Amino acid sequence: MTDTALPTDAWDAGRLYRLFTGSIAPRPIAWVASVDAAGTANLAPFSFFNVASVAPPVLVFSPLLNGQAEAKDTLNNLDAVPECVIHIGGEALAEALNATSASLAPDQDEFAHAGLAKLAMPPLQVPRIAEAPVAFGCRVRDIMRFGEGPMAGNLVIAEVVAIHADPTVWNGRHVDLETLKPIGRLAGSDYLRASDRFALSRPG
Repeated sequence: MTDTALPTDAWDAGRLYRLFTGSIAPRPIAWVASVDAAGTANLAPFSFFNVASVAPPVLVFSPLLNGQAEAKDTLNNLDAVPECVIHIGGEALAEALNATSASLAPDQDEFAHAGLAKLAMPPLQVPRIAEAPVAFGCRVRDIMRFGEGPMAGNLVIAEVVAIHADPTVWNGRHVDLETLKPIGRLAGSDYLRASDRFALSRPG
């Protein structure tokens, strides 16, 4: 076989983004609520997201700088108020989740834009989405910034300090996937339903 490997400096950011999002898939979606210093709420989805630790419980997600190397509202908010609530929305909330990806002004509230209600998430200042079946209230432990140019990532390391898990999807031991109906992110405008599953036994 011919070696077709290329050094990463042969790839521009746009091509890398398309390769990453097209091949590293499906990706879970962090639906992140945050607030600015004045208390204005923001809500945005991020598909560069996963679990980093269980004990202590830590989740990570990475907002990219935009094409003008500007930070998203979520990142600015976390610098001002280092708290967030990470939601798992599921298929029933897919349209609302997509609505919160709109580029609104920083003083506009994505909860209202998407028609979502807020509930308190003690001990945090940040509210949670009332309709979301799973919500992880987090305090930011660190933000690792990988660059200052367009599409540079900013890895948010968020420790979970409070959890909401609706009993319709969580019985204390298992998540009911038929009720949660989780969705994943693919490339472009494509999402994936987790409705076609198969199981493999782990080797001893």
